[in-house]
Amino acid sequence: MNGRRVAVTGLGVVSPLGNTTSELFASLSVGRSGIGLLPPSLASQLRSPIGAAVSFDGTGHLEPAQYRMMDRFSQFGLVAARQAVRDAGVDFSNEQRSACGVFVGSGMGGSQTTDDGYQTIYAAKSERVKPFTVLAAMANAAAAWIAMEYRLLGPNLTFSTACSSSAVALGEAARRISSGDADIMLAGGAEAPLCFGVLRAWEALRALATEDAHDPSASCRPFSRNRTGLVLGEGAAFVVLEEWGHACARGANIHAELSGYGLTCDAAHITRPSAEGQVNAMQAALRSARLSPSAIGYINAHGTATPQNDLIETDSIKQVFGGLAHDIPVSSTKSMHGHLLGAAGALEFVIAVLALKSGMIPPTMHLNDPDPACDLDYVPNQARSVALPRAVMTNSFAFGGTNAVLIAESAESRGLGG
Repeated sequence: MNGRRVAVTGLGVVSPLGNTTSELFASLSVGRSGIGLLPPSLASQLRSPIGAAVSFDGTGHLEPAQYRMMDRFSQFGLVAARQAVRDAGVDFSNEQRSACGVFVGSGMGGSQTTDDGYQTIYAAKSERVKPFTVLAAMANAAAAWIAMEYRLLGPNLTFSTACSSSAVALGEAARRISSGDADIMLAGGAEAPLCFGVLRAWEALRALATEDAHDPSASCRPFSRNRTGLVLGEGAAFVVLEEWGHACARGANIHAELSGYGLTCDAAHITRPSAEGQVNAMQAALRSARLSPSAIGYINAHGTATPQNDLIETDSIKQVFGGLAHDIPVSSTKSMHGHLLGAAGALEFVIAVLALKSGMIPPTMHLNDPDPACDLDYVPNQARSVALPRAVMTNSFAFGGTNAVLIAESAESRGLGG
């Protein structure tokens, strides 16, 4: 990325695979699925009664007044952001707050609040809508609460580009630091779409997976011949991004460098992915990082388990990496944590950073019947230990055509100097 280097100094998650990065890493290491049957109150009304839910009670993290004003997606976001700040060891009272900001990605914002409001108005025929409905449902609520938590006076934006929302948030936050507009950015995504109205709408789109009759947790099967669609998940992931010299000066533990970001648009179809757009985004990220394809040691694929996505992403990777494509481990962790929509990109970036630091490549689970047309190394069914990669890539390709690709590079690869 041209300009100032961008350090990743803090990581935080609330996810179907655990509500800390250590829990998340442990689940990935053993291939544990966070997908399962939804509560009976939801499942009984759905054709696809599965989802990747988070075990989470906001009352244990928030003051009562906060809790009453926050949708579940904002609760997730604030808790994940707190984790990232603690991990980074940053004290904002020692920082120039106008040089510190928050960028958040969310595809659907306060879904449960909106659903509850419509239930009150249209089903219950009541006028007793909760007074904080607008404040809880608005898409920028999570970003606002995080900024207020730390009194961050710098840029505060919410990006909504469907499934690439939080990848865009991270990439754009990195650009703010690289350009000199900010020293520290809290960036990530939050989503809580497991409510009746959203689930029924996705069912109508015919994009959701069919429940596996033998094992609901195995219902998401990216790159499999028998894949049937995506499984919705919920959660949040945040990172602290920091100007490299600033991080070194305060003795921060640097997890990685966010060195590459590619952003393109398909401009072709509202739902059907485009190989051209995906190829352009990956190539742009490599140019941004000033890396050759041979530097990438792992790709966290978008890998939704929809028929079109998996075929086109496989072809796109082949076009970008050529003869190297079959030698690079590629996995879709959505097979375990489901599709977090606007929060997916941030969660998968955190996972990629964990892989970069540990050399543990998470698997694509439930890949027992490979699609012959999807013929890359998808790390099937079991995590793999490899030599520490120099760099890793994450792909986020969205409905509406916004493609965002991020590259994280080992903190040691270009030296720790500013």
